[in-house]
Amino acid sequence: MTTTLFHNCDLFTGTKNEVTPDAWFTVDDDTGRLTALGTGNQHGEADHVEDLQGQYVMPGLVDAHTHMMMDALTNKLYYLTETEVTLQALENLRSALRAGVTYVRDCGAAFDVDIKLNKYRAKHPFVGPEILPSGRPMSMTGGHGDFTEGEHGETTWGYLVDSPEEMRHAVRLAFKEGAKNIKVMSTGGIMSATDQVDDTELSLEELTMAVKEAHSKHMTVAAHAEGAKGIHNAIVAGVDSVEHGCYLRPEDVELMKEKGTYLTPTLIAGYTIPKFGQGKLPQYMLDKAEAFLDDFFENVGRALQAGVNLAFGTDSGTPFNEFKDAPLELGLMVKAGATNYQALHAAGLGSATLLRVDKDYGSLEEGKFADFLVLKENPLADVSAVQQVDKKVYQHGQQKF
Repeated sequence: MTTTLFHNCDLFTGTKNEVTPDAWFTVDDDTGRLTALGTGNQHGEADHVEDLQGQYVMPGLVDAHTHMMMDALTNKLYYLTETEVTLQALENLRSALRAGVTYVRDCGAAFDVDIKLNKYRAKHPFVGPEILPSGRPMSMTGGHGDFTEGEHGETTWGYLVDSPEEMRHAVRLAFKEGAKNIKVMSTGGIMSATDQVDDTELSLEELTMAVKEAHSKHMTVAAHAEGAKGIHNAIVAGVDSVEHGCYLRPEDVELMKEKGTYLTPTLIAGYTIPKFGQGKLPQYMLDKAEAFLDDFFENVGRALQAGVNLAFGTDSGTPFNEFKDAPLELGLMVKAGATNYQALHAAGLGSATLLRVDKDYGSLEEGKFADFLVLKENPLADVSAVQQVDKKVYQHGQQKF
């Protein structure tokens, strides 16, 4: 075993609201895992030594909501080819890692491109975060996620399900393909032209079937849920996480706390559309985003204050929401009412626990993978420190950027 000693840093492990000065840690170069952590000069020998020059170290970001197939600047969803979305995904993943995201959950990809890249990675390595794939999302006919091609809709972006039995079959197909998470569309959304964000789409019975099938196969379930009724249905059905939660009601915050449901706010996805989309996006997208943005921040802030389980997600790939800008979500979470530690914890152990990968990711502890960022400023004092463009990014102990 060869080891590398990283020393002379101020360390935020992600496990508590403090930075440890004059810290060091060692990494097994063969496995990429942390073998020891400490302070001062009592660190023993190592094969390689890296002086971090008094900078700040924190865990890599775990982004629980991305769309690697999407181009955030063209916003093209129709008539995509598998080659096109694969190349876009590789570009987006590289950009995500450069921004400090070392693990992602994809929440809906045409052609199951996230599953396929995850499968082929060992044989065909590429630069990017580790991936927890969902494959194609579950949508009702005509709902959010029904991006069909051809006169008869012969090719779809997602699985179209219109009954509990169709949901059962679709989840089993996703399982067969290699999905580790099931994405369900319980409400309308901004990017779909046919619905409103508060439309209730997949029924409670369909959602319940998705949860039953997914959980029986060790998969999680993430619900796109913006409108109040659809959010409530998703929580009652037992999903692992509510994604977005724009019109989350106080009584459902309490229900989420009771059931242990996570909230992944993706505030940046609502923020970028009215900010950058004027004259560039369809008017229906602008109208929907502008109508709920204030309520979105207020409702998320109320949930944060109530102590709901919190994950970090960006919805990267949606309009003008580029993978390189993932750290901006931390600042928006703070703007909504999170403390700096709450936001950083969500981006580490919060997301890792939701994704069930916290044994290996989400914090800097002995035995976990050495995925970390090196920053000039203290992120616990100001989360905008993570936006540093030239930060160093390490994955499994190896510097990638």
